[in-house]
Amino acid sequence: MQKYDKSILIVGNFLSASLGTRSVCEDFSERLVEAGWNVITTSSKLGRMERILDMLGTVWSARYQYSLASIDIFSGLAFIWAEVICFVLKQMGKPYILILHGGNLPEFSRRWPGRVSRLLLSATRVVAPSKYLLDNMKPYRSDIVLIPNPIDIAKYSFHPRNSPRPILIWLRAFHNIYNPSLTVFVMALLNSMSPGFRLLMGGGDKGDGSFQRARRQAELSGISHQIIFSGKIPNKDVPDWLHNGDIFINTTNYDNTPVSVLEAMACGLCVVSTNVGGIPFLLHDGKDALLVPPNDPTAMAAAIRRILTEPGLALALSLNGRKLVEQFDWHKIYPVWEDLFNNI
Repeated sequence: MQKYDKSILIVGNFLSASLGTRSVCEDFSERLVEAGWNVITTSSKLGRMERILDMLGTVWSARYQYSLASIDIFSGLAFIWAEVICFVLKQMGKPYILILHGGNLPEFSRRWPGRVSRLLLSATRVVAPSKYLLDNMKPYRSDIVLIPNPIDIAKYSFHPRNSPRPILIWLRAFHNIYNPSLTVFVMALLNSMSPGFRLLMGGGDKGDGSFQRARRQAELSGISHQIIFSGKIPNKDVPDWLHNGDIFINTTNYDNTPVSVLEAMACGLCVVSTNVGGIPFLLHDGKDALLVPPNDPTAMAAAIRRILTEPGLALALSLNGRKLVEQFDWHKIYPVWEDLFNNI
């Protein structure tokens, strides 16, 4: 029997009901509830200022209902609300954990080293979900703990890809940092060499114009009829939806440990990804994925053709990818969190 009070406040973006994009903290909070924790979450407010005020209000109004807080840390404007929330928690004497997120956080930290160091050093513990963030954020705090983002392996049926079809899958939010237009350029290249490719693109529109640009590029390239824009994919439907294709492409310009890539590997899809941010810390080129330079449609198209034509490559990537992602199963990750909570 654990001797500590199992009550926690989780501060992050709980926006799946509004945007259809499910954050890691939402899955994390649900898992903790299943493990017997009393969990308070904030915030699900859509507007940025409204969300910040709701977070601060919950930190104060629920102060007698939690013994520990967990705050997601991102770069940019999101870093400011984390600073304010941590200041309030510090004044109340509440211990808190900082969980690092985002492939752009190291670059942000190099621009603001003093602020980042102060925030990280103020926390009881700091957790990095990837070796990429762990290595890059060590200059600001040396005892950061590595705990990968978990997934529930049991939800993902595994189908080894021995003879993959030329059906590509892309699953991210439509935003410039994920470079969705690159996917269309890759499709156009592949189609010019061997017509018959199909592409399914799933994800919500973040409103920065990237969705419209991707559709326009598909029209200009004459391949609109070969691309299906599926919109937001509910979290519960992702495992089945991924099985509509055999090759998963990740075109992002910044990344850390993308859950969508882990989900694809859990299902057995062959992964082709840009080698940015935390990706080369997570995936091993030629073993469990093929990695290519960012914004290089020629290299990505060539990697996809390798999977379709090189004997044994697809099956090796599929089997090794599943083996890798099994290390991220929640039942293996939760005991690490339990030890961390117990030590605090």
